[in-house]
Amino acid sequence: MQPELVLIRQDIHANPEVGMKEERTPALVAAKLKLWGITVTENVGVFGVVGTLKSNRPGTHSIALRADMDALQLTESTKLSYASRTPGAMHACGHDGHTAMLLGAAKYLAENRDTFYGTIYFIFQPAEESLSGAMVMIEDQLFERFPFDAIYGLHNDPNIPFGEFATRSGPFLAAADKWIVTFRGTGGHGALPHLATDINIVQAEYILSLQTIISRNTAPIDSGIISVGALESGSFTSINILPKEVHIGGITRTFLKETRNMIERRIKELAHGLAASFGCEAQVQYHRLVCALDNHAEQTVRAVKAAERVVGTTKVNPNMTRTTGSEDFSAFLERKPGAFMYIGNGTPTYQFHSPTYDFNDAIIPFGVAYWISLVQQELKE
Repeated sequence: MQPELVLIRQDIHANPEVGMKEERTPALVAAKLKLWGITVTENVGVFGVVGTLKSNRPGTHSIALRADMDALQLTESTKLSYASRTPGAMHACGHDGHTAMLLGAAKYLAENRDTFYGTIYFIFQPAEESLSGAMVMIEDQLFERFPFDAIYGLHNDPNIPFGEFATRSGPFLAAADKWIVTFRGTGGHGALPHLATDINIVQAEYILSLQTIISRNTAPIDSGIISVGALESGSFTSINILPKEVHIGGITRTFLKETRNMIERRIKELAHGLAASFGCEAQVQYHRLVCALDNHAEQTVRAVKAAERVVGTTKVNPNMTRTTGSEDFSAFLERKPGAFMYIGNGTPTYQFHSPTYDFNDAIIPFGVAYWISLVQQELKE
């Protein structure tokens, strides 16, 4: 099966599709599932695909396995024979591999329906990178149309040794939010600052003050991130003009709901407070993107056990360090029991979201075996 899955993976890699523009990839997935005798529901959440597989043996339990399909808006520079043929799009996070591994498990289990009891739902999700695809599928009645007991996710990681697995119970990946603050003043001549409202001073104070939210408002045993990623004001063609308006944008990352609420509140309070003290106005736009990924304790234990059956106890880390990356699989876990697992890509030289990243085809058998192990463990007689 491995050569077939490698060809599928490399074909998907060569033809990447960014979030909510997935057409070829879902069609490929649906065609393969149908070929293997799996019931297919297409267009779940616009571009999502769900395969339904029932065992030959009676069973009342069900499980959902999820893979993401989308690529990033990035220009590839790997020079591989199967490098992206789509300008400005690239599989730089391994979603091509996730799709191939889940397809491999689907094929095996379809050919061996007497090895489990119950129902499997293979969920192929669009638009993970924009942190929106999971919610789109949920809003399209995913849970009601495909009633499963628990859901599991699997993601590659270049920093984990080849073929090893890692996860942890509880908060695992961070909640992600974005914000934009606009300060508005009078503008004026740079040589006459006393006759103007200099919003550049306000933005400088504001950017520095943001970090006090982490250092003085966040509990020392907790953690949070506030990063400024964009700043826009004035013009280099008219540097003698004090700008009338300045825009500041950034992101936040948190693990606890209380910390998330506090950071949002303080970002707004600081903006309005500084604006008032400097005689200008502030407008704050704060958008919550995705909640923290919180693995359920029981399902994490089950995921670890399934991985240990594949590679042994010494190659499964059940206490991986939390990461401030974000994943919209968290939307599933907020509503259903489940767990999210990492599998080692073993390529630390090449990191996620870089133009040189490539999924390691040699780990496909490990991922397929993990999915099969999990199904056979959970859907027993």
